[in-house]
Parts: sequence; C-alpha cells; structure tokens
Amino acid sequence: MSDNPGLGKVSATAEALKLLDEIIADHGPVLFHQSGGCCDGSSPMCYPRGDFLVGDSDVLLGRLGDTPVYIGASQFEAWKHTDLIIDVVPGRGGMFSLDNGRERRFLTRSRVCAVQAD
Repeated sequence: MSDNPGLGKVSATAEALKLLDEIIADHGPVLFHQSGGCCDGSSPMCYPRGDFLVGDSDVLLGRLGDTPVYIGASQFEAWKHTDLIIDVVPGRGGMFSLDNGRERRFLTRSRVCAVQAD
C-alpha cells in the first residue's frame, strides 16, 4: 500500500470546476472535506484553506487543480473501493460550506472500482 492510499480517487465534472473557480475567485484557496455527518451525507464541504484543520486521520483523496480533497479515515475505509466525482446540483450547500447561498451545491457521486486481491 502506498503512503497515501486515497490519492487519485477523486475527480470533478466541468460544472463543479466552474463553481469551484467562482468560489476561489471570491474566497481565495479552498479545500474540500467529504462530509460524513448525518445531515450533509454526500455533500463535500468547501472551506477556506486556512479555516479547516486537517487531522491526522484525514486521507487526501487527490486534488482538483490546486484544491485538495480530504475524507475522514473511517469513511475512506468504507469507500476505498470507489472513485468519487464532485458534481453540482441545484440547491443550497451545507451550512458552513462556501457553496451555500449560491443556489447550486456540490454533491459527491461515486463509481465502484475494480477490487484487486493482494
């Protein structure tokens, strides 16, 4: 296993990258953290990069351009055989996420990967 088992497991749609560019223009560098809470479910939360403390148990899934995307270790363990795709749908973002109030919000979709035996 590599030092970072999640690296390269995230991508984004063109619509998501466009919204991400708008948010970066307004707020500067950001990061995503895949929500694992009961309320936001499949919502990747978008925060100003300096406002969210990444913990030792967070896994870096990859980068969307210069924007890192993290997920908690326990949630990564459950989703390690999936590729995550950041997309955009109509609606309001999570309460603390920078997509809130834009009438579009980020949503994580998933695609199951082939599982290789060790």
